[in-house]
Amino acid sequence: MDDSCATLIGLGASSISRLPTGYVQNAPATAAYVQRILAGQLAGARGHMMTEDDLLRARDIEMLMCDFRLDRAGLRDRYGPLAGQLDAEIALVADRFGNFVTVTDEALEIAPAGRPLTRIIASAFDAHVPDGMRYSQAS
Repeated sequence: MDDSCATLIGLGASSISRLPTGYVQNAPATAAYVQRILAGQLAGARGHMMTEDDLLRARDIEMLMCDFRLDRAGLRDRYGPLAGQLDAEIALVADRFGNFVTVTDEALEIAPAGRPLTRIIASAFDAHVPDGMRYSQAS
């Protein structure tokens, strides 16, 4: 069953909350976290406001990690022309991972034999991964 809630509140030191527009991480040190709470302050120490591109890529990565399938038609319906920004990465993944993935106009699917590579495949769509870190060896 899918959980369509747009907000997830992280409790405790270093926990991460997901909001419709971004992420917030609580103070990572337990003492700092407790001090903020006792002072009546919010526990968040840092965050990231997501752009439309970030939201598209987060949904894309979530699809791959959860369903082993990127629903290209669904992304086009939800994000319109912005979804086309993933075409270069889709072509790169198809070239790099060959028989481990299948690409059509409607979807990119990770074959059962390619599922151990899912994290590496999904990282191709993460705009915040440094270029030199893409496709690093899984340990």
